[in-house]
Amino acid sequence: MVETAASPSAAPMFVEAPARARGYEKRAVDVFFAKARAAFEADEPGTLRAAEVRGIAFPLVRGGYAVGPVDAALGRIEDAFAAREREHALSRLGARAWVAETRDTAQIVLDRLTRPRGHRFDRVGILHYGYRVDEVDVVADRLSAYLATGDPVTPEQVRAVAFRMQRGGYRETQVDAVLDAVIEVMLAVG
Repeated sequence: MVETAASPSAAPMFVEAPARARGYEKRAVDVFFAKARAAFEADEPGTLRAAEVRGIAFPLVRGGYAVGPVDAALGRIEDAFAAREREHALSRLGARAWVAETRDTAQIVLDRLTRPRGHRFDRVGILHYGYRVDEVDVVADRLSAYLATGDPVTPEQVRAVAFRMQRGGYRETQVDAVLDAVIEVMLAVG
């Protein structure tokens, strides 16, 4: 886990973004990482969940922390919380129930991803912007191969996916929810 800054004069947690670039607001990052550290050390189920770590967003400002190192640290923290959640669920549900639950989630996601190209998600109206359909469909094909046959894909690759926008594209919230579900399945199976 990354060390938190103990006081304003303490060393910063991360490197700053280059002078002309924007980075994550330092205070927001420092507060979140302190909260994550406390939750991890408390070791109480549900205090902070992997999905919450994955969904965190920080304001972009000049003079903030460089985005890449912060995102990499968030990925490691998410992995740690997911491993802990898996351990708690296995002890509470048992291995058979945990596997069945994960398999059900994977099947729901696979059913969505194997729909015909161009029809996997709802579209926004023609006057609005959504994710580029062709780019999402390429990622959907790769993820469905992962879920169906075990083709290699890592959580980091899914976290790093970014799509350009187009008028009448796929609805962002649906695509993001499926990507989150894929990551949850990946982290659940370890």
